[in-house]
Amino acid sequence: MTSDLDEDLVKTASDVGEADIMVGRRIRALRLESGLSLAELAARAGISIGALSQIERGMTSLRVKVIWPLAAALNVEPSVLISEGNDMSSDIYCVRAANRRDLPVHSEGIRKQLLSPPGATLTGMTVEVEPNGGTSEAYSHSGHEFGFVLNGSVELVVDATKYMLRQGDSFAFKSTLLHSFRNPGSETCTILWVNTVKPSEVRDGN
Repeated sequence: MTSDLDEDLVKTASDVGEADIMVGRRIRALRLESGLSLAELAARAGISIGALSQIERGMTSLRVKVIWPLAAALNVEPSVLISEGNDMSSDIYCVRAANRRDLPVHSEGIRKQLLSPPGATLTGMTVEVEPNGGTSEAYSHSGHEFGFVLNGSVELVVDATKYMLRQGDSFAFKSTLLHSFRNPGSETCTILWVNTVKPSEVRDGN
């Protein structure tokens, strides 16, 4: 028994090309990164297991009606599934320097760039804090985090304890503890920051 979405997947073997194979591998990689079985992802996207299996093997092409529910089920933007490029792994397991994207920030003087690829369990980013920039208030959230100061200096406050960190220093703590940071120096501070939460749950570099 097939659904309307399944019928939109039908494509003759002669029409299937390398792009379909790359998209299929991309979807499979994202599914495995998310810890989903074929049955689980198929159910979330509203298509049959057989149809999803064919997509992952590059035997059928994604149609517009299928892209959106699949992307939503994988918690990624639709463009991630169908982005072009000869290096299929570039947006699955790797992020090229030229393809980094900025993450939204709520405080002044902070810039975040996402380093981790879609579907990654860990969220890695660079956090640039301009002189006198920093979080507007202390906050907490779920997860854990780790940071390494690449250059400059930063004042980190964790659970009401203040730490002055400079180039080469590192830190790690539970994100459930109230924390904040600011740059008291005269040069921009850059931190390699890793979180166990998704990019959408990260604010102001944490």
